[in-house]
Amino acid sequence: MTSSVHEHVFTRHADVRTALADPHLVPSPARSGPVGSMAWLRDTVARFSTGDTHARRRALLEADLARLDPSALRLAAGSGPAGEARVIVVRTLAESLGLSDPDAIAAAITVVAGAYFGEDRADADAAVAWLLPRVLAVDPVDPEAAASRIGLLVQACDATGSLVDHARRAADDCPVAPSTEALLAETLRYDPPVRTMHRIAVRHTRVAGVAIAEGDLVTLDIAAANQDPDVYENPSTFDPERSGPPPLTFGSEPRICPGKNHALALAAGILDRAPAEIVEAMVRHVLTLADTWTAWDGRPAPADDRIYTPHKAIRRVADHLVDHLAEMEARLAGQEPQPDHWHASQITMKADLAPFTQADVDEAHSRLSRLAQIWSNRLNALTPDQLDHSPGPGWSFRKLALHLAGSVYYADAIGSLAPTERRTP
Repeated sequence: MTSSVHEHVFTRHADVRTALADPHLVPSPARSGPVGSMAWLRDTVARFSTGDTHARRRALLEADLARLDPSALRLAAGSGPAGEARVIVVRTLAESLGLSDPDAIAAAITVVAGAYFGEDRADADAAVAWLLPRVLAVDPVDPEAAASRIGLLVQACDATGSLVDHARRAADDCPVAPSTEALLAETLRYDPPVRTMHRIAVRHTRVAGVAIAEGDLVTLDIAAANQDPDVYENPSTFDPERSGPPPLTFGSEPRICPGKNHALALAAGILDRAPAEIVEAMVRHVLTLADTWTAWDGRPAPADDRIYTPHKAIRRVADHLVDHLAEMEARLAGQEPQPDHWHASQITMKADLAPFTQADVDEAHSRLSRLAQIWSNRLNALTPDQLDHSPGPGWSFRKLALHLAGSVYYADAIGSLAPTERRTP
């Protein structure tokens, strides 16, 4: 007769904190695999380890993090090339760790991150195999330490990148622009990038009076715990001025995330970009990708529930810049902005499906660079008060610039089509 395995779900702040501190509740172990595979990576990092093995691997991670100054990371993330948040995070960390070709590293890490908590995939195995010798080339550490560095990049890619996206989304709903630190702190509570954590019981234990048998599964609802009404006042409301205990998004002792300060620094750096620089950097990123699109094979790229082509991506970026530029100018003139009647990404026009030639690249540079210059000149001419307390209804102009940073989405749907990028996992 075999005993059945039960799953226990905890949602209260105190209960989740207690479960995180229980040494008998550990992450589900990863199965092993050949060196350089996805299974090997999971089996070799601290994230899925326990006991003395976890302590040793955590020490490797902490040693790498000790080499990275959060203040320097914040500056680098805020001043480097634009791009999707996950790419900026990985590229910044890769450069700080001394890895060569940080853009290619970011491309490979993005693939690995997509399979880190899921099933093995051939493309993820290939990406890990590609990354391993490049990590070892910088510092000939043993494979376990190399896996630790890859794991650091993977977790930063997914969690920190999502934190930036969620913070931007939250900023859109704030009537007054909060400080970057307050915005991030409340985003971690209100809309955490990691919503649940999972544990398995290695021996009998109890949490909040609930008996948990050996082998039982435990789900910790971080999102619910961070909105526990016994801990936070008006928990379902986003409030950057909120006081109370820190959210549990980075875990709790004794396994609190050792990269917490580094993650917050990277996220803050991306969010801190000056409004004019945000728009300029976004356009530079789009045009850098567009320079490779003459290699496009004519197949639209799916993204969420839409499809994109090079021409459509350029159209959407330009329309986005024009739309909000017209809004800003109208509000500064005391007028009502024109209603939004764009068809936007809902349609793909015949012109969107045309081949993308070098002449089209040249036209994209002329069009987008001039729009970026207009935005930059206008934003730089505004006072801080005008940026944060803009006239008329709608987002502040600083928020508009942050919103425009999301235009990289259209270009990133196509990505880089350069030969060096196609060979990278």
